[in-house]
Amino acid sequence: MSRPVLRLRSWPLSFLYYFLTFGALKPLAKVGWRPTSRVALYKTIPTRLLSRAWGRLNQVELPTWLRKPVYSLYIWTFGVNMQEAAVEDLIQYRNLGEFFRRKLKPAVRPVCNSHCVISPADGKILHFGRVRNCEVEQVKGVTYSLETFLGPHTWAEAINCTIKPSNEEDPSSFQDLLVTKEGNELFHCVVYLAPGDYHCFHSPTDWRVAHRRHFPGSLMSVNPGVARWIKELFCHNERVVLSGEWTHGFFSLTAVGATNVGSIRIYFDKELRTNSPRYSKGSYNDFSYLSNNNQEGVSMRKGEHLGEFNLGSTIVLLFEAPHDFTFNLKAGQKIRYGEPLGTM
Repeated sequence: MSRPVLRLRSWPLSFLYYFLTFGALKPLAKVGWRPTSRVALYKTIPTRLLSRAWGRLNQVELPTWLRKPVYSLYIWTFGVNMQEAAVEDLIQYRNLGEFFRRKLKPAVRPVCNSHCVISPADGKILHFGRVRNCEVEQVKGVTYSLETFLGPHTWAEAINCTIKPSNEEDPSSFQDLLVTKEGNELFHCVVYLAPGDYHCFHSPTDWRVAHRRHFPGSLMSVNPGVARWIKELFCHNERVVLSGEWTHGFFSLTAVGATNVGSIRIYFDKELRTNSPRYSKGSYNDFSYLSNNNQEGVSMRKGEHLGEFNLGSTIVLLFEAPHDFTFNLKAGQKIRYGEPLGTM
């Protein structure tokens, strides 16, 4: 299919979804605006307020006669494969929210049992590899601080990690705190969920979740085009960090919110509330899944349902593993939930 045809096909709902994205500001470059100016302007847009409005619109029940044409337009625009959906009849989805959170047929996503880590969601691989000097790449050439992304290492106490003395002069000291076993290294993988992807995410491995840290923040688009221009985009946006341990040590999964994705839901966490009207910049809320009666936290099996977004967003995995761990990936490739990410 030619590029003009693709553009024609994608513009109707793309406009509705991306009208707040950085791409909408690109025409300003033609009149001499520098990228820094466009970024500053983009950051002034009240994305949280508009995302809450979009969330309420998603919950409005559509008349039966209107459901098929509305969902069909979305399917056509973003290339949704409804043959994989557990419910293929579009009339059964009462509102846009239900359609976005549609479940899949059990057989269409077999979970790979021969690899230790699988993809937690359908999406595109933005970046992966070893963490170097406490910096992680969100896309090629654009990085963010590991410490800013995860927050202070005080949460490590909740998962019984051995906290080593930190050295403020050493930029990699925070990274060293996360590596609890000798001979291990820290790895990361970023999976971007597009609007047409399956919106639920699953456990990428067998692990126990001991702690949740919720960062209220902006809801800027996490489209790869935006990620190339805004440094530390993932650190600005609202996100939920789940931390714990797997057989090789530290393991974390972070669900990053985005424009029109003000709702991040973790199935086993009924206390979590995202996209609240007010928050303090740079603040975060901690919650421990450990208690006097439960010292193990929440045990998750590989492939088990973990949570969902209201629209496409991003999953960031950070974990320690033996130095011979290898990713079987290529940057930019499409991946589906259940497919392997890497192995020893």
